[in-house]
Amino acid sequence: MTIRVLLVDDQPLLRTGFRLILEAEPDIAVVGQAGDGKGALEQARALLPDVILMDIRMPGVDGIEATRRIVREAAAGAHVPKVLVLTTFDLDEYIVEALRSGASGFLLKDVPPDELVQAIRVVAAGDAIVAPSVTRRLLDRFAAKLPSAYQQTTPARLDRLTERELEVLKLIAKGMSNAEIAAKLVVSETTVKTHVGNVLTKLGLRDRVQAVVLAYESGLSTPGALS
Repeated sequence: MTIRVLLVDDQPLLRTGFRLILEAEPDIAVVGQAGDGKGALEQARALLPDVILMDIRMPGVDGIEATRRIVREAAAGAHVPKVLVLTTFDLDEYIVEALRSGASGFLLKDVPPDELVQAIRVVAAGDAIVAPSVTRRLLDRFAAKLPSAYQQTTPARLDRLTERELEVLKLIAKGMSNAEIAAKLVVSETTVKTHVGNVLTKLGLRDRVQAVVLAYESGLSTPGALS
């Protein structure tokens, strides 16, 4: 299956570079480009891409708002594109809001070509590209910079979880894989997968990345608590 990709960035040279890298792959096709969030919305509706590479800071409608609208519109239809946010370290304080808006993960703008290609494939397959441990380290580093307007606690949502599911969520937030969680709890990986699926379903989350963010925001996990 060919993965259809939409490139969104206000820098034409960067879009060209990404396009050249991706079009060299037999299973990836760049179906469109946009220079701002408004164009991204229009292209997403018209082209139905599988994956969108989305810059954060753009004129007019920025990447966060564009992601929010695309995911909201997609939820009402059959086609739901995956959004990979593009960022630089000096903009990382916006990543939490991008993930909350529905992005499946993020990439640095200087990502090596092979990692970019692999990220596209991973997200297209339905997984989050950012390992939970990486997301947690980012949240820890920028905890003091997170915009206060975006900070919300949602302890009531956690009441939907069983004691074991809550324990699994805490371990997800520490960046542990299913295999590591299974070893920690002395259960099978299949059991862990079931618990993870229940956690995501009950909390209305799309993937493990959003689970890490929720655990952080709700106070279930705190900066530096990775051990």
